[in-house]
Formats: sequence, structure tokens, C-alpha cells
Amino acid sequence: MLEAGLPSQFVLCVVLKEAEVFVDSVSDSGKEELERKQAMKILVIGLGGVTNGGKTTLAEKLKKLLPNCDTLCQDDFFKPESEVETDERGFKLYDVLDALYMDEMVKTIHNWMKSHTSSGVATEEPMDTCNSLKMTEDVYILIVEGFLLYNYEPLNELWNRRYFLTLPYEECKRRRSTRVYQPADTPGYFDGHVWPMYLKYKNEMEESASNIVYLDGTKSQEELLSYVYNDIIQELKKLREGNQQVTA
Repeated sequence: MLEAGLPSQFVLCVVLKEAEVFVDSVSDSGKEELERKQAMKILVIGLGGVTNGGKTTLAEKLKKLLPNCDTLCQDDFFKPESEVETDERGFKLYDVLDALYMDEMVKTIHNWMKSHTSSGVATEEPMDTCNSLKMTEDVYILIVEGFLLYNYEPLNELWNRRYFLTLPYEECKRRRSTRVYQPADTPGYFDGHVWPMYLKYKNEMEESASNIVYLDGTKSQEELLSYVYNDIIQELKKLREGNQQVTA
């Protein structure tokens, strides 16, 4: 309905101008959202190492402290028992790459990287005082934990940071004996398969991989958590600083 005393052309002009302002406002908002998404960065962290070294516990604690953080467990990609080979001693060969769906694992990580989604929110207070939550609000973190992370080349192309937990033989065997596995460890399984395969793949990793941070699994969980958390925070700072230089 036209206002009395105003030409129709004038009113139409005002309406169109207001529409243009609204469209520009929506457009600016869309640009900001696009720029925000483009500014998002992802960090893929490997947390590998010896069996019973504390990988899962450390990964879950880090997830609670780091914002936008998800975890992925290599154990979820084991093949069914019927597809795992058995050697001449009757040992199921679980501690080898062939016992895992490694291609599926790589695909899962790639899908996560593409989606940039996260179900994780920081549920505990950050351990430092450098406003970590704000600093990492546009960074999405995936922590992948497992015993054979660095012996498969397609995975080695994805890591931003790699950690490796170690244990001496006696401590590893003691911890392993307190765990219940399905299928259960048969007599002699640790000495006949688990530990030899750990040494084999560790030697191969050391020959081919670099920039791995070794962690002493005999240290307390609190000490390990503090070290890895602060190290990841430094990586996040580098990532953000690099992004600022690119966009400057």
C-alpha cells in the first residue's frame, strides 16, 4: 500500500534500495562464513607405540582437554578372527599389518579431513593459560592411536605430529598379563609373537620414518599428558601463525 502524497516511483525506489541493503548484508555474512571455513585448519596426530603403553588412556585424556578434538582407534580396524592368519605354532598373527583393514583406516581419516566435523568439545579446563580455546577455535584435531601407525606409507603422508610410546620388555609383559583379550593370549604368545613383532616394526619404523617424538611409557599418566598436551599446543600455534602469514 502506497503512502499518501508520495509518488509510486519514489516508494518503489526505497523498497528496492532496502532490498539491496538486505542482500548485501546477507552476502557479507556469507562471505564471512566462507572465509571462516577457508581459515579452518586440521591437525592429524599419531599416537603410536608398544602394546599396553597407555595410548588409549592418553588419547582420551587429550580429547577432553583439546577443543574440536576427535579420536580414532586402530584396533577398530582389525579383521575378523577367521581372516587372521595362524602360524605353524598355532599363534594368531594379530600384530602385523595384514591383520588390519589399513585401506579402510586411511579412508576413514581422509573422510574426517574432508568433513572437518567434530563431536568433541573441551570438557576440562585447559592446562595452560594462553587462551587455548580461542586460539584453536578454527582448528580441528584428530588423534589416531594404535600399535602400527608408522609402518604404512599412506598413513605417513597424513601426520602433522607423531608420538611413540615405549616400554621395556618386563614392564610390557607384566601389563599385558593383566589384560583380558578376545581371543585370549595363548601360552607363549607374548614372547613368541607380540614382542618380536613389536621389535621388528619398531626397527623398520626407525629406518624409514623421521620426526617421531618418543615417550617413556613408564612415566606417570599426568607427566605424559602434560608433555604431549603442551607440545600439541605449540603445533597449533605454528599452524595458526603460518595461516596468518598466508592470509596477510
